[in-house]
Amino acid sequence: MVAYSFAPQFIEPIVARTKRQTVRAERRRHAREGEAIQLYTAMRTKQCRKLIEPDPVCIGVHPITIAIDAQAEQLITSMTVGHITLSDVGIERFAERDGFATLASGFARRRMGAFWLKAHAEPGARWLEFEGVVIRWGWPE
Repeated sequence: MVAYSFAPQFIEPIVARTKRQTVRAERRRHAREGEAIQLYTAMRTKQCRKLIEPDPVCIGVHPITIAIDAQAEQLITSMTVGHITLSDVGIERFAERDGFATLASGFARRRMGAFWLKAHAEPGARWLEFEGVVIRWGWPE
């Protein structure tokens, strides 16, 4: 079984079961299709807690590339999942499924790009190209 930890902003969408995927950097072992996944917040701290029961089940792991340009209006300039390059609408839908709801203050795609720049780019960096995997899950019937 594999466990993943999530930032506080993702707790509500996970508990509401609207967030059913996560984007992660490569590591030695990710969840495999058919395997249960444990979802936590604040892992390795005293505030650690499991977010949902029963554990969701991995339904797919696919390579992903995300290109982000801080100067671009939508921030995320391109995204490829598996061997499919997503359209502008596809990127927006992906960001929504990843827990970045569209708000009056901005599109999900822009909110996701800002999050990724802050979390993964060097301070002051204008550009980020991220390669990793997207892990998708569902719940047992």
